Amino acid sequence: MTDLKNRPLRYSLCVSGAAAGVTVKQSYKQAEELGRIIAKSGQILTTGATVGLPYYAAHAAKVAGGISVGFSPAASLREHLRKYRLPYDCYDFVNFTGLHYVGRDLYLVQSSDAVITIGGRFGSLHEFTSALEAGKPCGILTGSGGTADIIPHLMAILEPPHRELVVYDEDPQKLVDKVIAMLDEKDKDIHEQLINRDEHWFLRLDDLPPRAG
Repeated sequence: MTDLKNRPLRYSLCVSGAAAGVTVKQSYKQAEELGRIIAKSGQILTTGATVGLPYYAAHAAKVAGGISVGFSPAASLREHLRKYRLPYDCYDFVNFTGLHYVGRDLYLVQSSDAVITIGGRFGSLHEFTSALEAGKPCGILTGSGGTADIIPHLMAILEPPHRELVVYDEDPQKLVDKVIAMLDEKDKDIHEQLINRDEHWFLRLDDLPPRAG
């Protein structure tokens, strides 16, 4: 039986990257490594339920025994497969947002604890800027091309908000470690409260009176 009382917190880490183009060919192995690392660290991988770099990450996470959640632009499985022609095989759960690509991006970002950018095109830039504006930690895999390698320049010239929330590394393991460390620090009080069980903000099963019979 699973010990829910002592279950550690899991973070949802979004891998954002190009669905097609040069950075997919250039960085798909790094995307796979990101997926494996996230799975082995015990976190939950989130993506836009799409092809390309996010798919490589999601597939690798599942092969490594991790949890993969996709956020689809479609409103149903039929639309996901037939209209958008997107994959379904490597997800534990697909949230059919019905928000098309632009709305899906925002939903994905808001549903994730942090966003990691690898390669990428305009869609990945949209997810990054949305995450930054929302105050989410952002990891940038430098050397992976596309959006990921343009972001440092944009950060230097555009006076962005929450600059301190952006971390960079060319090593996938080190980058994931940095992002998790940021989240651990950000949620330090929550970790302590859960460990010490000194705060009740919801009704637990052991708070209820025993049932008769």
